[in-house]
Amino acid sequence: MYLCDMNLQERLISAIRDVPDFPKEGILFKDISTIMLDPILSVDVLDHLVDIYKDQELDAIAGIESRGFLFGYPLAMRLGLPFILLRKKGKLPYKKITYEYDLEYGSAAIEMHIDAIHPGQRVLIHDDLLATGGSAAAAAELIQQCGGQVAGFNFLVSLDFLCGNEKLKTYSDKIVNLVRF
Repeated sequence: MYLCDMNLQERLISAIRDVPDFPKEGILFKDISTIMLDPILSVDVLDHLVDIYKDQELDAIAGIESRGFLFGYPLAMRLGLPFILLRKKGKLPYKKITYEYDLEYGSAAIEMHIDAIHPGQRVLIHDDLLATGGSAAAAAELIQQCGGQVAGFNFLVSLDFLCGNEKLKTYSDKIVNLVRF
């Protein structure tokens, strides 16, 4: 498991805003939009991610809508890799596959174009936050259904008390979280 350096970790923790009772009562939402307000911190996060993955054997990066696009796509561009959109149901225009899953506060479905992944491709799954692991596990299922291999998972934030990493270990034991709560 890779940890980010203490200075970057502290900067991220101080930048992430807590929003109580969102999206419903009893949930303490970790808002990463505040990271985007600091372009230096944003570049430092991206540089750190590039350092982690530049020497790994990846064929593509998949980002989960929508906050998984924020750093996932720039990371893919910096590494010279294709970026795969994993979107909410009904948002992709072409032929797609769908996977339905449970969230800590409801249920959802994500989709991927059927031609986004080629058999055997090693795909890193990126999202902003790991909670129960439902979204990331759904992403892994889509990738595997198209013949891809889950090369690992990357999250800016992990809510360790929800044990989402346990659900993901069936797909890959390479789970990187920049900060943990």
